[in-house]
Amino acid sequence: MAKGEVPSGQGLWELLGVIAALREHCPWTGALTHGSLVEYLLEEAYEVAETIEAGGQDAELKNELGDVLLQVVLHSRLAEERNSFTFDDVARGLTDKMIRRNPHVFRHDGTLHETFPATVEEIVLTWDAVKKAERPDRSHAFDGVPADLPALARAQKLLDRAERAGLPAAPPRADRGGNPAAGHAGTDARGPATEDELGEFLFGVVASAQAKGLDAERALRGAVRRFQARQSRPSSAS
Repeated sequence: MAKGEVPSGQGLWELLGVIAALREHCPWTGALTHGSLVEYLLEEAYEVAETIEAGGQDAELKNELGDVLLQVVLHSRLAEERNSFTFDDVARGLTDKMIRRNPHVFRHDGTLHETFPATVEEIVLTWDAVKKAERPDRSHAFDGVPADLPALARAQKLLDRAERAGLPAAPPRADRGGNPAAGHAGTDARGPATEDELGEFLFGVVASAQAKGLDAERALRGAVRRFQARQSRPSSAS
């Protein structure tokens, strides 16, 4: 399918019908709640990330994306059953948001501009401005960052928000060898001695990674996968 080509959507409507039938006739699916689905939503999202980062095949990625879509459909169906909103409302809301936040591509009515001259920097500034206008109740740059994000990812997100908002962010104090913990009180060559020192050390690592355009959370996931792979290999006979 070429860029810009819109699929028919027939498969999606069939999926919505299947989920509606399961909610009515399957006791397990019928007992699901928003709360009970949270763990599955998180798990499926991480499985998509793992598939991408581990270089999984397209067929595997397709299946994992389907599992994430299932979560969206289920949550939407639960809301529809209590007459709150539907999957169509979710899709239309997202469509309106993408048009609103990308005025360099779309006119207010959703039609395309004739030319697209905006730079990436201009696009980011416009996105942030429109997003801020959508949520005037969020007065601080850190508002809206989920408290339950993994700590490394949350630190990176907050540092990014601070930079984009022009807030002062203490840079990591590094020695000549690039040690981001150097200079922190109580931290010596043996490493952090307390959890507070460890926290400062880790935050410094994230800030150092952020400054170099690296993703600390993704990097650690990769290191964990490599460790797991090494430990899972059969030991060579002595």
